[in-house]
Amino acid sequence: MTFSLLGRCARTGQFGAAVTTSSIAVGTRVPFLAAGVGGVLTQHRTDPRLGPRGIELLRSGCSAPEALEALVASTPHHRWRQVAVMDRSGATAHFDGANVKPARSVAHGKDVVALGNILANEDVAPAMAAAFLDAPGQPLAERLMRALEAGEAAGGEHGDVTSACLMVVDRECFPYVDLRIDKDPAPLPALRRLWEEYAPLADGFVRRAVDPDDAPII
Repeated sequence: MTFSLLGRCARTGQFGAAVTTSSIAVGTRVPFLAAGVGGVLTQHRTDPRLGPRGIELLRSGCSAPEALEALVASTPHHRWRQVAVMDRSGATAHFDGANVKPARSVAHGKDVVALGNILANEDVAPAMAAAFLDAPGQPLAERLMRALEAGEAAGGEHGDVTSACLMVVDRECFPYVDLRIDKDPAPLPALRRLWEEYAPLADGFVRRAVDPDDAPII
């Protein structure tokens, strides 16, 4: 009961992920990103161990398909897993285990992969990818947010979502954006409000870390 996507901004080199689901704390379990490296989504009967493992494979030089193949081979329970990988070039790959429940949905595009399980219909992931691709001039986090909203508008998951996460990495080892909503009856509008409040502050928080003598007062 989850839908999510990985995206890359070719202009800035940022990587990002957005996800929503019916269970609590989705941001701690599904999206994994590393600046300059890429990202991994692990969902359905979620195994968060696959995220860091996939990042290390990408860091070692594996392409998205190579990293995905190694991840699937590394887990004896792959039939329960739904996984997506994006490498540093923006190439993508995904895996649906045999036991992943329908409706499943997946869509790949330039610098984006969207997927979901236990959805209302199979239109969800294509709607997400299309929304991402339709906003090339927007900041990556905004493109991801619009994609998540498009997925919900296309039908979303089979039940009600209650948690959501928006994450972006840029040049530093810490996230440029890491916003999370949990146990909310309308997590996507709540995440939208949080992102719009955070957006004008994001660069300032980075400057506080890397150049505190010239950092803004936030």
